[in-house]
Formats: sequence, C-alpha cells, structure tokens
Amino acid sequence: MVSLNNIKKAQKTIKSVIKHTPLEFNQNLSDLYNCKVWLKREDLQVVRSYKIRGAYNKIASLTNDELTNGVVCASAGNHAQGVAYACAKLGIKGIIYMPTTTPKQKLRQVEMFGKRHIEIKLIGDTFDDSFDSASKFCKLNRSTFIHPFDDDKIIEGQGTVGLEILDDSELEIDYLFVPVGGGGLASGVGTVFKELSPKTKIIGVEPQGAPSLTTSLKNGKNTTLVTIEKFIDGASVKRIGESNFRICKKVLSDAISIPEGKVCTTMLKLYDYEAIVLEPAGALSIASLLFKKDEIKGKNVVCLVSGSNNDIRRMEEIKERSLLYEGLKHYFIIRFPQRSGALKEFAALILGPTDDITHFEYTKKNSRAKGSAVVGIELKNEKDFAPLLAKIKDHGFYGEYLNEKPELFEHLV
Repeated sequence: MVSLNNIKKAQKTIKSVIKHTPLEFNQNLSDLYNCKVWLKREDLQVVRSYKIRGAYNKIASLTNDELTNGVVCASAGNHAQGVAYACAKLGIKGIIYMPTTTPKQKLRQVEMFGKRHIEIKLIGDTFDDSFDSASKFCKLNRSTFIHPFDDDKIIEGQGTVGLEILDDSELEIDYLFVPVGGGGLASGVGTVFKELSPKTKIIGVEPQGAPSLTTSLKNGKNTTLVTIEKFIDGASVKRIGESNFRICKKVLSDAISIPEGKVCTTMLKLYDYEAIVLEPAGALSIASLLFKKDEIKGKNVVCLVSGSNNDIRRMEEIKERSLLYEGLKHYFIIRFPQRSGALKEFAALILGPTDDITHFEYTKKNSRAKGSAVVGIELKNEKDFAPLLAKIKDHGFYGEYLNEKPELFEHLV
C-alpha cells in the first residue's frame, strides 16, 4: 500500500538522480487571479518532467531475477524518458513502446537519455495501443513491465514532489492543482498532503478530451473511455489506474476537465510573459485557475507544472487552437460572384480595420455564377464576430460557418 513512510523512503532512493525543483512565486498569475500563486517547476527536472521520480524508484527496487530479461514500458513520452534515464544510470536493458504519434522531440530525448541501453518501438496511435503491445511482449518474454502510473513504487516516487512542496512552502497552502492523466502524480502527492497538510484542497485537472477521472467519479467506478482527444498527449488516457482511482477518490477535493484550447492559450501566455516553455500537459494546472477563480480569491495556491517536453513544430497548431478557443479565428464557406474584383469587394464591405484573412482556398469554375471559397478570418477582439457575421450574410456572401461543423472543419482546414 502507498504510504507517507514509503514516499519518504522513495525520496532517499531517488535523491542522487533528481533535482529538487523550485517552488516559485508568480506575480503575474497572482495579480490576474487575486491570490498568491506558486509554481512547482517540475518542467526544470533533469528529464523535464516529474516522471523520472517514479520510474527510477520502481526500477531501483527490482531484484536481479526481475531484471534478468530487462524492463519494458509504454509511454506517450515523459515516462519513457524517465525509464530511459534510469536504465542508463543503472546499466539495465529497456524496451520502450511509444505511439506512432509521439512528437519527434520526445523520441530524440528518449534516445538521448537511454543511449545504448534502450530500444524504442513505435506502435499504434495512442498510449493505450502501445500499452497493449508492451504488455503482450512482457508475457511472451518474461520481462518486467514498468507501469507509467498504476504501481505503488511509481506512485511513491512521484509523491516525493509533495514532500518538496511542503518543505519549501513558508505559508499554509489552501489549494494545490495537480495534472491528472493516469493518476500517479495526483495519488502520490495527494497522499502526502492528506497526511501533512490535510486542510489543503487538492484539485485534479485533466484534459476535456480525455476525462477519465471525472467520468469515473461521476459513474462511481473506474470507467474506460471509448475515444479520447490525443492533443494533450502527456495526460490523455482512456482509463485511469486502478490503484490511482482508489486513492484519488480519497485524497482529491475536486476534479475538473479543461478545454484543450484554454491550455494552448495558457502555454502561449506563459511563453510570452514568463519565458516558460511548457508542453500541453505541463500547463494543465495553470490553465485550470480560470475555472476556480472565485474559489481561490485571496488564497495561497500551488500549481504543479508537470513538464516541458514540447516540440516546437507543434506551435502553429497550438496557436490555432488558442485562437479558436478565444473566439478570434473563424472559418467560413464564402460564396463569391465569379467575376474580377469580387475578393476586393468582399474585403472592402466585410472586413473591419483590424480583421485579417489568414486562410483562403478557391478554385474558379467558369460554368457557375458563384464560386465557394474556404476563408479563415482572424479578429483582434471576439466581440467583432457578430458584426462580421451579420455583414457577410447581409451582402450575400454567406455559405457556411465551419467552426460549428467540426467534421467538415477538420476536413477542409
């Protein structure tokens, strides 16, 4: 069973391979939400996430017999880096299963940390696909599986984050926001706080597109999701761990799911204002403050920043998702008269002084009086949308509004 005593033992086990990451006061967030906000910077960890804590604690606990046929794990990225780092440090052979959709930056990091000690196998589109393949491999080859979250040693290693937060905090913490994927971090940190800081309200935060925890809590039992949105890859699983769900039910005060677009907006603002580069899962806890702003007013708040393994090539998608969420990017099918000057007329009649066409797809068909174009328009203020839509309709240009038709929208844009 996971216990505070075992988490303290884990802290001693992993002490030589991890950083004691800082607990930093953030003035901008504090001003924005009228409270005092500290960030626990696990993005500054040696593998840029907290995952090394659990992975190393687990692998270091294995017997020689358990290590005979090597270790195997499945991961969307961060757990893989922790396992790879531990294998290299301990001189152990490891096989790491990862989804084919894993960002290249994370693949390179795994290779860098594991060096000659690890082998990467890309299987399936999701973590769950990789997990199934890794589990089958272990049964056939009698290798030891290193679970990313549903394992007491993993939970205890990740729980050491909670010990550091309480060691570094000079004030009583009213709220602690913790990202949730499989639930290992929330289980471990929650166990520490329930023992040492029982008045702290612990809020689990997960992606809206993969609400395995909130769905399970609502149903009163651990529930497997049929489909998930994979964008926040570090926290998107179809089913939370069994031990993790049991513990989270006891230690969490609340659990909320956050829109992916809000996470993207948070990532961009942290980069612009703080020079903090986070991956989507790493920004979950900070993004959630907006949804608890009334509750946390005047309180002492800690956000656990879980990781910074973000591929720079994802930034255009991150910006796009942010603009869509904020109501600043809109896509239409616009019906143009098929004559010269039609686009110029559209711009003059429809666009405001700060509106910008950022996407345009059109093929002229001479046999028709009107032709359809897919047009993307970026606004400076979301309040400009209603007047824009009214002008498009009043002047006869309107065909379809694509933002409200996700299947068509994703196909065309």
